[in-house]
Amino acid sequence: MARYLGPAKFGTLNFAISFVALVGTAASLGLDNIVVKEIVLSESHAPEILGTAFALKICGCIFTPLLAIGAIRLVQPNDHMAILLVSLLAIGLIFQLFDTIDSYFQSKIQSKLTVWAKNTAFLLVAGVRIWFIHIKAPLWFFAAAQVAELALGAMGLILIHRWTGGRLSLWRAKRQRAVALLKQSWPVMLSSMAIMIYMRIDMVMLKVMQGEKAVGLYAAATRVSEVWYFIPMAIVSSVSPAIIRSRDNPEVYYQRIRKLFSLMTLIAVGIGSGIALGSHWIIHTLYSAAFDSAGPVLAVHVWASVFVFMGVAQSPWDISENLLTLGFYRTLAGAVANVLLNLVLIPRYAAMGAAIATVISYAIAGVFANAFDLRTRPIFFLQLKSFLPVKLW
Repeated sequence: MARYLGPAKFGTLNFAISFVALVGTAASLGLDNIVVKEIVLSESHAPEILGTAFALKICGCIFTPLLAIGAIRLVQPNDHMAILLVSLLAIGLIFQLFDTIDSYFQSKIQSKLTVWAKNTAFLLVAGVRIWFIHIKAPLWFFAAAQVAELALGAMGLILIHRWTGGRLSLWRAKRQRAVALLKQSWPVMLSSMAIMIYMRIDMVMLKVMQGEKAVGLYAAATRVSEVWYFIPMAIVSSVSPAIIRSRDNPEVYYQRIRKLFSLMTLIAVGIGSGIALGSHWIIHTLYSAAFDSAGPVLAVHVWASVFVFMGVAQSPWDISENLLTLGFYRTLAGAVANVLLNLVLIPRYAAMGAAIATVISYAIAGVFANAFDLRTRPIFFLQLKSFLPVKLW
């Protein structure tokens, strides 16, 4: 798809995706991990927890698409293609409603069911994208395909949930439960928004300051380095219930957290080393000579994965210790650092400047911010120790 579109059009598409993502994090209201924890701790109340979360998400999934469309008209009033793409992609936010089912699967350590649903949707739509390339479809077709992928993924979750004996009709929403969930989730929502700012603001700022081609080159690099981010998500979603349950036994609790950090570091360093060494060949082979300038950007950006993996691995501890508010402050610090660094580095180094800013801001949010609070300092030292050998099994 990148080869067909070229750096400029590929950049326009990724700008629209990033713009919608900046707003779209609010759609889930930060409820997903909270729902997992609540079901693990109170399985008998699962229908009430799921129903209440679903009802709350309806509000978020209606408001955020309207916000995205309004914002793009203010930021890029003369870019009609960007407005069209953002409007299309914003529709896809509605389908985040059904990620509530994914939270239920995670609580049962059945994340593979979500993988089946979403990967099937991905493969089907990948075939459609290939057909679009064959017929030389216009750019907006590819944005519509992304919305179709989200819709098919949601349908897959519904079907698998029903196939495994679940019934959406049994879900019930209660006001008292809604208040309790929102009290826990608002720091997570703000933290997620901060995370998305320092993950996606670079593309928005690149578009404004350097144009579509710079975004296209940067997006080509980040697609390769970020494709691995599903790994910590998958591992942590599977082990979170076990970590949460072991909190009453501090020795086992922290041993499991230490092993999780060590595993994340081992995987991330291995991925980063391989991709950094082969960055030029990877970009040239995947994208063609038109994207060769993205090779050095990839060699730098891929090291952000070390800090992403560590940050994701910390989330079960944050939830267990009820320190989600501190997570917001860490990610806010990373977001502020990223914006400031982008303002300085993008005018001088374009896409490479955005990559350097990303690595530094991820390091601040994922690791070093933990050193500045007594409550998270033990986690900071565990993260540092994760670079030392440890028996994982």
